[in-house]
Amino acid sequence: MAEHPVGQGTIALQQCHSRHASVSNDTRHDGSSGTYLPVEGCFIMATVTFDHATRIYPGTERPAVDALNLHIEDGEFLVLVGPSGCGKSTSLRMLAGLEDVNGGHIFIGERDVTDVQPKDRDIAMVFQNYALYPHMSVADNMGFALKIAGTPKAEIRQRVEEAAKILDLTEYLDRKPKALSGGQRQRVAMGRAIVRQPQVFLMDEPLSNLDAKLRVQTRTQIASLQRRLGVTTVYVTHDQTEALTMGDRIAVLNAGILQQVGTPREMYDKPANVFVAGFIGSPAMNIGTFTVTNGSVQVGAATLPIDRTIASNLDSNRVTLGFRPESLDVVDASTAGAFHVEVNLVEELGSDAYVYGSLKDDVATDLHAGSTDQLIVRINPRHVPEKGEIISVAIKPGQQHVFSATSGERLS
Repeated sequence: MAEHPVGQGTIALQQCHSRHASVSNDTRHDGSSGTYLPVEGCFIMATVTFDHATRIYPGTERPAVDALNLHIEDGEFLVLVGPSGCGKSTSLRMLAGLEDVNGGHIFIGERDVTDVQPKDRDIAMVFQNYALYPHMSVADNMGFALKIAGTPKAEIRQRVEEAAKILDLTEYLDRKPKALSGGQRQRVAMGRAIVRQPQVFLMDEPLSNLDAKLRVQTRTQIASLQRRLGVTTVYVTHDQTEALTMGDRIAVLNAGILQQVGTPREMYDKPANVFVAGFIGSPAMNIGTFTVTNGSVQVGAATLPIDRTIASNLDSNRVTLGFRPESLDVVDASTAGAFHVEVNLVEELGSDAYVYGSLKDDVATDLHAGSTDQLIVRINPRHVPEKGEIISVAIKPGQQHVFSATSGERLS
């Protein structure tokens, strides 16, 4: 996102960042998008804590959110991700005060906000559908919350203009929402949150209504903006690509239960269980369950050894093995550990290419990648095999993931 001419708001922002140039390493937090800092002055920062927070909807027995324990640092960009119905939006709405908390507590900073009204929580929310007033101008939409709060007109105008400069919206302040593109409307919704100067930003799938190209552009702008402002942000999405590219940390939920929290790299390299392994990564990880015989498993024509410590502590004679498409090398058929794949489809993406194929010499495994029952291999896009061709692949050393076939938990 481009920088803008210096004004009062920009000066304040620069002063805010300059005060943190000498912050000690003890107060810095490391995330995939860089080091993020607790920022003071421009916004009042706050941590967010879910302490066994539970939501059970009337008429149901299974919690939509089940005893969620999660701590978010001040200034951190945390992404809640998971499939539809996993409880991510419910968790966000509990934090916003739009859903009752049936058990546990929620804290913003050191303040228990479990029973506090939404208007008194000092948060700002960006919705999926923008929620702009069609009869109001961009400036009036951005400043409406301040107007309702009784903020002086001069201050409202100043805050709106400062936010508009940050978001490249200055020339659109007098337009109505219908005269804006989808991306511009989303930036107006962001601006409305920024002028509030809240302790926490909440974003509920804000990019879902945008086309693919605009979604990539806008997610970059949101991540850059959050790092400029340093505001604690909780972002909900079902798109794991958004989660990997935007978040300092990711929290994966499934069926209302927190599965794993970590940096994008941790989630990708060391998924805590089979669900996270299959959910994080695109294309998905190849996962199959195999019978362990004499400390090894049979994958097609290949016999692959399992770590001796793991093999001796299995809770059954079966194990779940995972390996990502890029963890496979195309090799000569006679290579030790090689197994054979019949090419069903080649997906060419320019800089990359992926083979979707069937495992030859299969021994009745359920090897699959995501929702497809095929095996996926990343290959050199300059040397693409033909449909029906047989290629031989081997797992790169140290790049297989081993999980319990019973519990699904990571073993290696």
